[in-house]
Amino acid sequence: MKRICIIIFLVFAYAVAAIPVRAQECTAQNIQSLNSLDPITLQRMNDKCNQALSDMQTAVKPHVDELNQMKAAIAAFQARITQIEADVAKKTSEIAQGEKDLEGSLILASERIRRFYMRSYISSPMYLFLSSNNIGSAVRTIGYQQAAVNEDKKVITQTAVTVKDLEDKKAALENEKASLAALKADTDKRAAAVKALVDQATAYQSQLQGYIAQISARQQEFLNQKLAGLNISRSAMSAGACVDDRSIDPGFSPRFALFTFGVPNRIGLNQWGAKGRAEANQSPKEILAAYYNADYTEHYNTGINIHVVGTNEYGQSFDDNWNIEEYLKHLYEMPTNWDTKALQAQAIAARSYALSYTNNGSAPICPSQQCQVVKRENNSQSWIDAVNNTAGIVLTNGGQPIKAWFSSTHGGYVFASGDLQGWSSTSWTKRTVDSSGSINSFSDLFNTAYDRGSPWFYCDWGSRSQYNKTAWLKPEELADIVNVTMLAAQDGSSQKHLVQTDKPNPDGVDTWDASTVRSKLGGSGFNSVSSVSVNADFSVGRVTSVTVTGDAGTKTFDGDTFKTYFNLRAPANIQIVGPLFNVERK
Repeated sequence: MKRICIIIFLVFAYAVAAIPVRAQECTAQNIQSLNSLDPITLQRMNDKCNQALSDMQTAVKPHVDELNQMKAAIAAFQARITQIEADVAKKTSEIAQGEKDLEGSLILASERIRRFYMRSYISSPMYLFLSSNNIGSAVRTIGYQQAAVNEDKKVITQTAVTVKDLEDKKAALENEKASLAALKADTDKRAAAVKALVDQATAYQSQLQGYIAQISARQQEFLNQKLAGLNISRSAMSAGACVDDRSIDPGFSPRFALFTFGVPNRIGLNQWGAKGRAEANQSPKEILAAYYNADYTEHYNTGINIHVVGTNEYGQSFDDNWNIEEYLKHLYEMPTNWDTKALQAQAIAARSYALSYTNNGSAPICPSQQCQVVKRENNSQSWIDAVNNTAGIVLTNGGQPIKAWFSSTHGGYVFASGDLQGWSSTSWTKRTVDSSGSINSFSDLFNTAYDRGSPWFYCDWGSRSQYNKTAWLKPEELADIVNVTMLAAQDGSSQKHLVQTDKPNPDGVDTWDASTVRSKLGGSGFNSVSSVSVNADFSVGRVTSVTVTGDAGTKTFDGDTFKTYFNLRAPANIQIVGPLFNVERK
């Protein structure tokens, strides 16, 4: 047991100590410098922190398991110790009783010893012969005396053996007690040491996770700058920049394009999903229950005023106070020719959002997509009817209106707010599959997702005018993106040189072109890509890995890592805008 404890302690201590060495870039000092780092370096730090976290989890798990096994062994051992202690107590009692019983034997033995020595002096055969009347009598007397002497010897010897046995037992008992106390102390010490190491590893994992969150947030700022160029609309009411290029010829073949399911924010009400659910005859209450964990509260205060301040996308300026119900009639977030049940669900979500955003009217709200789009003129009659027919109905959590986020198209999945970078977790948002059936493949998504009718359901985002305004990429262009991903992992010093080649380098250094990147890779780079496939977790709607095959063999990348480098290196504004994407080849 002692040897096992020592081995676990030493091996685990080495494993825990080795992880920070492998995560030298993932430190508090480096995290503080995030604002000065470029996106590629941020990705490198993100990869390092994630690798350190993975290493730590890998290192810790077997030792946590060992600790659990050790705890079970210690519990069994301590039970054995309790049994041994009871046995020691029993032995102590037996020795005490033996010593008590021995008192009488010692008195008898003392008398026997006295008589033995007396007989020894008077039992001379010559004396007996001279003092006896005849030889027979002397012989008999000698025999009787010898028998008595032998009996005395036997009693004396047995008593001496008993005394020696008791002394040996007492000495052994004292040694057993001392060993037992030392073993108990050592066992407790080893268990406490291993537990301390596990606690240290757990704390370090939490620290790494905090670093990764900070890196991801900073990195997302860079990617958002490029994402902003796509003019992605949050609302189903507005036009977006997504075009399905599958049927458009860019003028070259073979070609590849990365198609994303849905728009970036997939939290709360899926507007096209609400349309699909309404057409499946779901009620407004049922529609909202699919997207929020919230109470459907009727008769909420309709006398609250909303202060609208700012300028909308149509150039209209506001500094107006409207009653909450009047405010909603100016809202423009969903096409008003949709099923009335979808319109009513949207009206309830928008009412909840406005009340939550303004804290029941105590703060202002903007009139643009940053909040909710309103115009000076009222919306159409069908929308006004939806507002009137849901007056006073609000989604609440803990009695307060929720910030009921919504977006045009989720791509078959709804995310909780904590799933998105930079967003905090909330109790009223939920993660779920937004379809009429189970999803196990892309085909299932196309057939059963409630928002499959949206023009943004399956899109390759971005375009290049010279290729018929499409987002198609040539095999060598995709190969370059793959090479960049490989080089970034191999050589951290190359990071700042691996951004897209058709725009100025944000760090003011030279951007390496495709041939330079290949040369840096030696003989492991791709000249051309022949096929690309993705592996996805359809239970949550996220690509887990991307596998590329070409003239340099086959390489597999983490889904998020591939997406990051694709977005940083892809030309123009071509991007993957969500976690679930697919590759088309023609």
